[in-house]
Amino acid sequence: MFARLASKRLLEIRQIFNQSPSQSSRSLSTALNYHLNSPDNNPDIPWDFNAKNKEKVREILSHYPSNYKQSAVIPLLDLAQQQHGGWLTVSAMNAVAKVIEVAPIRVYEVATFYSMFNRAKVGTYHLLVCGTSPCMIRGSREIEDALLKHLGVQRNEVTKDGLFSVGEMECMGCCVNAPMITVADYSNGSEGYTYNYYEDVTPKRVVEIVEMLRRGEKPPKGTQNPNRIMSGPEGGNTTLLSNPTPPPCRDLDAC
Repeated sequence: MFARLASKRLLEIRQIFNQSPSQSSRSLSTALNYHLNSPDNNPDIPWDFNAKNKEKVREILSHYPSNYKQSAVIPLLDLAQQQHGGWLTVSAMNAVAKVIEVAPIRVYEVATFYSMFNRAKVGTYHLLVCGTSPCMIRGSREIEDALLKHLGVQRNEVTKDGLFSVGEMECMGCCVNAPMITVADYSNGSEGYTYNYYEDVTPKRVVEIVEMLRRGEKPPKGTQNPNRIMSGPEGGNTTLLSNPTPPPCRDLDAC
């Protein structure tokens, strides 16, 4: 019985990884913990940091004692992902393992644990919709639906032109400006990589942001509500309008 279920599960996972990038929706989250070789993702494909990023690698390693190189695994994976257009191949992970002198499995463990590491192709602009409770209450599902409908994809699919993909993320600390999305911009490689927040968005506004990115424009970051300044209320602040009066002395018990 167990062997039959395991065999069925493995077949499902193989079917997901054998889909083309435009078809793969990564509908089974557990499939992300597996690797199956493919023509564009296998350990025989050479991969290394480019010259500029090798300098960044040395700078990152300088922050750690030489006998604790493995502590640099997360920033090095992030740098590799930026260089590789937003996703990590097994060869890229093997290159990181070589730099920090650990067994590759130690790098795989980290890359499969953190959801910000993508192990399948993403778009040049990877749009991430916050799905945590405050954003959901404020309409994040409608935001995601508007993006998917406009782009003609499912979650985690890449558009045919390779420009866009849509995913979900957890709370990014902008609850006061919910709902919000982030855009991971890989259009200029690791040298020009940006990760920007767009807050107080509406279904109409996220479509406008997509079209601005398509035209090569840079949408204004932060709140998209013209009546707010950063996290302030509409119409301006009503409290804390001046600097608070300081205590007469530092030792309050002696005052």
